[in-house]
Amino acid sequence: MKVSVFGIGYVGAVTSACLVDSGHEVIAMDKDPVKVRCIREGRTPIVEPGLADLIKKGVENGQLSGTESCAEAVEKSEISLICVGTPSNADGSLQLDYVCDVCREIGEAIAKKDGFHTVVLRSTMVPGSAYGVALPILEEASGKKGGVDFGFANNPEFLRESTAIFDYYNPPKIVIGASDEKTGKMVSDLYHNIDAPEVITSIEVAEGVKYADNAWHAMKVGFANELGNILKDHGVDSHKVMDIFFLDTKLNISKAYLLPGFAFGGSCLPKDVRALRASAKTKGVNTPIFDALLEANVEQVRRAYRMIQESGAKKVGLFGLSFKAKTDDLRESPLVTLADMLLKDGYELKIYDPCVSEARKMDGANKRYIEEGIPQISACLTENAQEVTDHGEVFVIGNPTQEFYTILAGVNDNAKILDLVRLDDSLQAKGGYTGICW
Repeated sequence: MKVSVFGIGYVGAVTSACLVDSGHEVIAMDKDPVKVRCIREGRTPIVEPGLADLIKKGVENGQLSGTESCAEAVEKSEISLICVGTPSNADGSLQLDYVCDVCREIGEAIAKKDGFHTVVLRSTMVPGSAYGVALPILEEASGKKGGVDFGFANNPEFLRESTAIFDYYNPPKIVIGASDEKTGKMVSDLYHNIDAPEVITSIEVAEGVKYADNAWHAMKVGFANELGNILKDHGVDSHKVMDIFFLDTKLNISKAYLLPGFAFGGSCLPKDVRALRASAKTKGVNTPIFDALLEANVEQVRRAYRMIQESGAKKVGLFGLSFKAKTDDLRESPLVTLADMLLKDGYELKIYDPCVSEARKMDGANKRYIEEGIPQISACLTENAQEVTDHGEVFVIGNPTQEFYTILAGVNDNAKILDLVRLDDSLQAKGGYTGICW
């Protein structure tokens, strides 16, 4: 395939060299004459293990060339990859000047070109930037319609400096957000020789994947460092602790707990995070990440409360009170906190949770807590789900008890439903449905 790469920085240089090594013909474009000269002379413009050899080989066999002309790059290719920088502004927002400039020039070049040309964003931009910023410029400059007259896609990269060539050929996944089926297939063909899971999705989702990855990586670094600081000051070797931590691929190193939803609760997570913070303070260790973690958890409860407020309803039917399905455990359940907030602000509340109702019939700590610790909430509990559906003007799904789906599948299609756990995607067909963060 004939490919043009815009931006011969880190991502662009590595992408160009690896595409050529994979058998494609590449013309690399940049406004910087020094970078273009490096390519033309078969030299690498950056330091990256193995890159110099690939660029030298590509230029010598005639598959890799460089240019300062956008028009030439578009004319000599069928697909253009935008790899220009997106640095930060002073307020933390992205500076998209380079993206805007190159989109305008590509659009002008497409206007003069016959045939279907595809434009692919590899530059990292926050979700919404492709359709909100890049595409309008391309369409205005070209006089053509994206997804119809030219292809438009987002194809995030997952390259790490110093191991970029290995990462290119061994990615964790290939993600392609495409405006149309033809474009998705064309971008997919770029990676014909790479064995990795491939997902073709919407452009917005592809944009979001890159940020999910990088934010998670940053979170992991910060988490490990903060925990390490605490452990060290308690005389514990943090690397030995983490070596054992890594052995758990069911919960610790897995997708467990990573689906967006409601706040965490129960007898372990809140208590243990607080204990770590308190323990750290005795050693004079600051814990900004763990502090923020607890605040973020409280904010998720506040978010649910605000969404109930915004529904305009005053009668709330809450399905689930325990912090997770198939248990009666109410210890630090965020649903108890939410119910308490609603009652204090004058909402009329009915609650259905079969496990909690069962606990009221059994002698033990849970029964005492329900009846004595939260009597105002206990008074809202009912064993009859129909009472809740008859009562509610808005229904809140608090935990993923399967029975709740059966109940709510039968309510009016326009009933207001706030889902905190993504109980079942088919509920989204109801006109009044909304999820807490989807």
